[in-house]
Amino acid sequence: MKTIRDVELSGKRVLIRVDFNVPLDDNQKITDDTRIRFVVPTLKYAIENRARLIIASHLGRPKGKVAPKMSLAPVAECLKEYLGKDVKMATDCIGPDVRSLISSMSDGDIVLLENLRFHPQEESNDDAFGKELAQLCDIYVNDAFAVSHRANASVASITEYAPVSVAGFLLEKELEYFEKAMMNPERPLVAVVGGAKVSSKLAALENIIQRVDKLLIGGAMANTFLKSRGIDVGGSKIEENLVEVAASIMNKACEKGVKLYLPVDAVAADSFDPNAVTKIVPVNEIPSGWMILDVGPETSLLFSEALNDAKTIVWNGPLGVFEMDAFSRGTMSMVHDVANSQALTIVGGGDTDLAVHKAGEADKITFISTGGGAFLELLEGKTLPAVSALIKAGQKT
Repeated sequence: MKTIRDVELSGKRVLIRVDFNVPLDDNQKITDDTRIRFVVPTLKYAIENRARLIIASHLGRPKGKVAPKMSLAPVAECLKEYLGKDVKMATDCIGPDVRSLISSMSDGDIVLLENLRFHPQEESNDDAFGKELAQLCDIYVNDAFAVSHRANASVASITEYAPVSVAGFLLEKELEYFEKAMMNPERPLVAVVGGAKVSSKLAALENIIQRVDKLLIGGAMANTFLKSRGIDVGGSKIEENLVEVAASIMNKACEKGVKLYLPVDAVAADSFDPNAVTKIVPVNEIPSGWMILDVGPETSLLFSEALNDAKTIVWNGPLGVFEMDAFSRGTMSMVHDVANSQALTIVGGGDTDLAVHKAGEADKITFISTGGGAFLELLEGKTLPAVSALIKAGQKT
């Protein structure tokens, strides 16, 4: 897969697909610009190499219709500050007005296209829409890892028509770190998997146990595993239809020699409420009707010890309902352990990323992935559609 380093940019129309799906408040102000900051190196590289820079992104879920509250205009203002240059805001992402604006560009100029998802053809990977986007540029760059698991026109069909298609620095880095972590890791390799549902992580768990030395399972999904061991988890959230599947995963881990860790104690609550009555109990002593909302201190200690000799740690999914203070201790303890480990540490998934930033320890993590669904698909052993498209396009040139 070629990258932006491999092509001559000077004087060329360079369309960079980024992920500027940033949160906005009621006043259309950006509340977290992390996704913008992460692609600044790619954008600056293009500008410094005298490209005519065209930036494309989606924002929110406008469902194929123009929605002014999901305009990328606030992003244009933010970009001006980070890039130190004027950013012209297009009124659309395709059409004669956009083509006219781009034809008037000089080297080093920047145009931000309007929200790609204002057109239903974007998410349906419409061939004609991809072709029209491709006609705007001489070089196409994908630097949107977070949407690379979706076969959308701006990351897939566009590569069929763009003269040259390459990866940006962020996409390159995401794939490099994943390769280091899961394909060629320093061992022991430890995976920490949490979150709410076994169903959403099932394929990832099946793939992970083929590769890791240890697997730590927390979050609500651990309840289904506990149930498969015959433990009564009270009123806790479980997936009844996956109890046998959970047992099968544990058996496979055993056969592979993978050490699998489940919670031994929990913070149980009488209701799903930040002010609920809580108590710390062993997992086999959950009061009737109560629910597990966090791992307990003994589990945090057990998990911490399991991480002690790790050389590589991959973490996806919180260990409890960390958004509520009463049920945040387990996840925050894991953040601390991962952040202070000597291992190569990679964290992926929106909630996990949020927990790390909430704990103020993001700078101690080796790499924080910008993609939730894309990161999970890599954990499942899949090749991302957008990456496949880039590779295929590279073979043509």
